Amino acid sequence: MGVSFPNEAPEYRAARDRLLQREVALRREMEAVAAEIRALPPGGVVPEDYEFDHISADGVPAKIRLSELFRPGTDTLILYHYMFPRHRSDDRRGPSNGPTADLPLEDGPCPSCTALLDNWEGAVPHVEGLGANIAAVAKAPIEQVAAFAAHRGWRNLKLLSAANNSFKRDYHGEDEDGQQVPILTVFHKGSDGVVRLSWASELLFAPAEPGQDPRHVGTVEPMWTLLDLTPGGRPNAYEQIEQQYY
Repeated sequence: MGVSFPNEAPEYRAARDRLLQREVALRREMEAVAAEIRALPPGGVVPEDYEFDHISADGVPAKIRLSELFRPGTDTLILYHYMFPRHRSDDRRGPSNGPTADLPLEDGPCPSCTALLDNWEGAVPHVEGLGANIAAVAKAPIEQVAAFAAHRGWRNLKLLSAANNSFKRDYHGEDEDGQQVPILTVFHKGSDGVVRLSWASELLFAPAEPGQDPRHVGTVEPMWTLLDLTPGGRPNAYEQIEQQYY
């Protein structure tokens, strides 16, 4: 396509041009997948108007219904199932400071989920400005979740607790043993006011390729997709960048 950069070797340009063709094909495939997501038939009706715990605008614990998470004039709700508490098999060290530092390791927040939400914090106003709604749903008590969010400096992301309902179990954000699962769920409210599941990151449950983590939300994880562009690539799935968390 006529692009070149200073002092590049012919071998580099030839290899880069071959790779560019794969990138073009990937872009085409990504758009095709996105179009199929948009074209999915209506999903199942939400079985109940779940009541979550949250922190109100007045700064006190309060209740909010799933239906109330749709701002007036909007019809899309993105809910990430935050692993707080983390999975019992996750033995990475917990926070060394802040409001969750004294919690037992298994009761604290997942560092991978936390890094993802750090990435999303700045994107939330843009996502909501374009007409969607977005929130993260933990299982821990809302007071713990809110304290940790304040410590992280999260101001835009809405945090909920499903400690007192079956939402996470119903939508595979919690397994049969009560362990948390980091699925992403998207809901749509029809013109009749009925809320249905639109899409979920079911890739989480598909076998991963050797050496890969599930990558079920791979296209919305800026930290990792940026590293994919570097010569070193992303680190091993279990070698999280600790400064993102502590």
